[in-house]
Amino acid sequence: MTTSAQQLRLVLETEDLDAALAFYRDALGLTELESYDGPDGARVIILSVPSVTLELANPAQVRYIDEVEVGRPTSRRFVGTVRVAFEVEDAAAATSALEAAGATVLAPPTVTPWNSLNARLEAPGGMQITAFQELG
Repeated sequence: MTTSAQQLRLVLETEDLDAALAFYRDALGLTELESYDGPDGARVIILSVPSVTLELANPAQVRYIDEVEVGRPTSRRFVGTVRVAFEVEDAAAATSALEAAGATVLAPPTVTPWNSLNARLEAPGGMQITAFQELG
């Protein structure tokens, strides 16, 4: 029997939820759908991304993407390496806005061999993200 996934939900644990919310909702423009408070200060905010794809890459491809976008290995291993990529209208403007919102720029917008303009950042809480603009 095959299961058909209906939605992808990434759960990012962060020590500074307010900084992460300001980054993902306010700077990156994700829509807040729901929020819940629990016991002992527990909080969750669910944000919507209009469209999601799941990109599966082997370690060689991850190293290649790092080299193209950053010029050196930067992806870290957890259970599996996770990097979240967001398509934006203007990669340069998005990079500036995200940096102002607390991200560390690992590499400025760079034209890739697959004809997109990609910037690599580290979001508050340590998640590496790519802001990419399709050029073609």
